[in-house]
Amino acid sequence: MGRMSRQKGKRGEREAAAELGALLGCGARRGVQYHGGPDSPDVVLDGVKIHVECKRTETLNVYKALEQAKNDAHPSHVPLVWHRRNDRESVLIVQTSDLVALANAVIAAKGMQ
Repeated sequence: MGRMSRQKGKRGEREAAAELGALLGCGARRGVQYHGGPDSPDVVLDGVKIHVECKRTETLNVYKALEQAKNDAHPSHVPLVWHRRNDRESVLIVQTSDLVALANAVIAAKGMQ
């Protein structure tokens, strides 16, 4: 992976952390800065059991990205993918079977405020 691509990825992770942290009302930061392991989430959301895989790219293989999130997620965390293309709004991608667990994780996070 080239330097420009890594820089874009880091910017995407910071962007996702800011966006998701504001939306959920929790502290959020790039995961690699604190954990550093290959299975650490791209974004750590304080007190929220969600594993975030960030993809800041023009093309995305949704199933490959979800598989990466699932493989890296802690068993108690809901895997999801945050994705944004240039000049577009971000989207969250989650398996339908994880939708209720995601809603519960968000409700629990909101209840902590």
